[in-house]
Amino acid sequence: MRILITNDDGINAPGLQVLEEIARSVAGPAGEVWIVAPAFEQSGVGHCISYNNPTAIAKLAPRRYAAEGSPADCVLAAIYDVLEGAKPDLVLSGVNRGNNAAENVAYSGTVGAAMEAALQGIPAIALSQYMGPQTADLADPFESARLHGAGVVRALLEKGLWTGEDYRVFYNVNFPPLPAAATKGMKVAAQGFRRDTSFSAAAQVSPNGRRFLWIKGGPQHSPTLPGTDAEACLSGHIAITPLRADLTAHDLLDSLSASLTGNPG
Repeated sequence: MRILITNDDGINAPGLQVLEEIARSVAGPAGEVWIVAPAFEQSGVGHCISYNNPTAIAKLAPRRYAAEGSPADCVLAAIYDVLEGAKPDLVLSGVNRGNNAAENVAYSGTVGAAMEAALQGIPAIALSQYMGPQTADLADPFESARLHGAGVVRALLEKGLWTGEDYRVFYNVNFPPLPAAATKGMKVAAQGFRRDTSFSAAAQVSPNGRRFLWIKGGPQHSPTLPGTDAEACLSGHIAITPLRADLTAHDLLDSLSASLTGNPG
């Protein structure tokens, strides 16, 4: 098996080293693990591609490359340059430092890389480690992902539903903010929504008098509804969420058509 790994925290991020361990375990002794990751942190870029700017890429070691672009750029660089059109069998993105649950999914470069892989027709899984008070004092805050990650990936490869539709399914995995021993099993969950919190902007004046804005995230331990991703993680489970790039609100098509045209469907 040939596995491509990438992330949005950058080529030197500790979570990428965790993901490399997971990928090598899944690929096996005869498999290949290729790394194409951003040269610098790209958190929050979503599914951005560098459409108007070239992407510099450098070989750091055998099968290890850094690209000056987004996580989605890295997937494209891997497929069409590094691997010369030979698609990998699987793309893994992460392990992100911090959760990519609820509304974070819409902003996540980690998820964006998996989305691009799915659009290229490749099975893909995004993996993130929820952080919190119980991971803060651990010698390895990625402990849950490190110990359970390979098993989750194998389970999804063997038992997951991998559709061949135009907008292929890909998976978003969030490990709970707990030590590995306290982590419960997998739980399939919908994407949630943290109510009464959101991203925002805060102004700050620099020492030279110029005014800048910083983007701020909201509280990450706000509960989401039962059966959704953040709630599953905060209750100790590994949240598994199937996603697609199709943003259509399919449940509204018939009623909207009837409202606008008088003809349902």
